[in-house]
Amino acid sequence: MKSKTSFPPQEGAAPPSRCPDNSAFKQQRLPAWKPQLTIASVLSSFFLTGAFCLTVGVCLVLSANSVREVQIDYSDKCSDCSKLRENSSNWNKECHCSVNFTLKEDILGDVFMYYGLQNFFQNHRRYKMSRSDAQLLGRNVNIQRSYCAPFSTYRNGTPMAPCGAIANSMFNDTIDLFYNHNSSEIQVPLLKTGNSWWTDKNVKFRNPESYNLSSAFAGTARPPYWQKPVYLLDEEDERNNGYVNDDFIIWMRVSAFATFRNLYRRVRRIRHFAEGLPAGNYTFRISYNFPVTRFKGRKHVILSTVVWSGGSNPFLGIAYLVSGTAATLTGFVITGIHLKLRKKKTYFQKQ
Repeated sequence: MKSKTSFPPQEGAAPPSRCPDNSAFKQQRLPAWKPQLTIASVLSSFFLTGAFCLTVGVCLVLSANSVREVQIDYSDKCSDCSKLRENSSNWNKECHCSVNFTLKEDILGDVFMYYGLQNFFQNHRRYKMSRSDAQLLGRNVNIQRSYCAPFSTYRNGTPMAPCGAIANSMFNDTIDLFYNHNSSEIQVPLLKTGNSWWTDKNVKFRNPESYNLSSAFAGTARPPYWQKPVYLLDEEDERNNGYVNDDFIIWMRVSAFATFRNLYRRVRRIRHFAEGLPAGNYTFRISYNFPVTRFKGRKHVILSTVVWSGGSNPFLGIAYLVSGTAATLTGFVITGIHLKLRKKKTYFQKQ
């Protein structure tokens, strides 16, 4: 093995320089744009920003106010069913209620039906983590070790499909809409598919591969609060079953706030409802299954249209209006300070 030999520097030789090379990049002589903040540029930026934000804010507020929306709270109107659901032993007993309401004006265009929950906290950390993404991708239905506990397996060892607290607490009220026309009831046709995000339906949720869903979920059991197994969520449409069921996918996207709404159905625009919902008397027929009394919650059903900016939420427009007002007022304040200081400067120069 050869050893490295160091030679002492020769006497009189200059030490190696540690200075950077004499180049434009290393000596920081590259051309650069250095803005000069003059009073004209500062004031113009504030006033232009204020004008832009005020214009966008007014457009957003007007757009949100043009949304037609009907919201009905059926928590008290279905009080008998609510009392029945307070006792968990009555989970297999059906309970139905009806809620009548009147539309004074036509709701034209596409009409969306939402269910709303109040005082239901989905943003709790343990609740939000109580799911198995591997299971929802169809990779392993017999999941054992995950964050789903205590909703992962039953005492006899049978795994739950789907597992977790989010899936177990899925909203399961059934809501139908009827139109009272000429002393007869017409059921409003509702679309139950096509309501979830494309990425969720085609990327994040997959059914296990098998020749049929019942065999794919063999050896598993439904969550404790469910009335049906996961492969029978939609008995009318086989393609809307299992983990790719639209209602299930929408529920699994948890909300950040305690009061929220989720898309439930869309009105199918055919026959009497080709233009939307005509004015008249309507009835919601509800199969009441989801209990809310224990956590002092409320339940709503909402009929709403949408516009280019979304639903009837004016928050974004108000935020733009506040920002634009603040920028404009700041511009006027800076203008006043500048004029005051210029007058003082002129006065002292005359002296």
